[in-house]
Amino acid sequence: MAKQLGYNEMREVFSRFQAAEPEPEGELHHVNAYTLVVAVALSAQATDAGVNKATKKLFELADTPQKMLDLGEDGVIEHIKTIGLFRNKAKNVIKLSRILVEEYGGEVPNSRAALQSLPGVGRKTANVVLNMWWRQPAQAVDTHIFRVGNRTGIAPGKDVNAVERAIEDNVPADFQLHAHHWLILHGRYVCVARKPKCAACIIRDICKFEDKNL
Repeated sequence: MAKQLGYNEMREVFSRFQAAEPEPEGELHHVNAYTLVVAVALSAQATDAGVNKATKKLFELADTPQKMLDLGEDGVIEHIKTIGLFRNKAKNVIKLSRILVEEYGGEVPNSRAALQSLPGVGRKTANVVLNMWWRQPAQAVDTHIFRVGNRTGIAPGKDVNAVERAIEDNVPADFQLHAHHWLILHGRYVCVARKPKCAACIIRDICKFEDKNL
């Protein structure tokens, strides 16, 4: 675990991320808050590309909780069977759709607690939805962010909750909204797990990783 970067280093890191990608976006396709919740829930232990492929037709047919209920669990399975754990995920999609219809009038709630009460929606999923749809500075920590945070010194922590807190506590406020997207993209395409592409990294002179792959 690298040592936490200082404030000025953090400002410089995120200034560079911002200059390279001023408005980073999530890669999961969605058309509204509901389809975003479903897409993020389906993305657990699956790639965004795989989820996008599976949900293309699904969201054309069912872009509201009621339409998903009308489609039924077997109908959902038919569309998402290329995704890992598809049976369990289909079950959760139907359950969460029923709760949204019965308890929230078919609308997706914008509180973390309410989102986390939905089947198949954990803290990470809730934070993604809060950030991407309601533009709240919520930090969803996935494997990429956990790795980048600890390797670089941007947000060191022993578990995902500690890394989330480190981002909230140490990333300057004006970069909080897009912080998790910049970190995900950096981890997905540059600071990769096995052989990080340090030679192509725009923050390599600030990064605390000792075994740089140059």
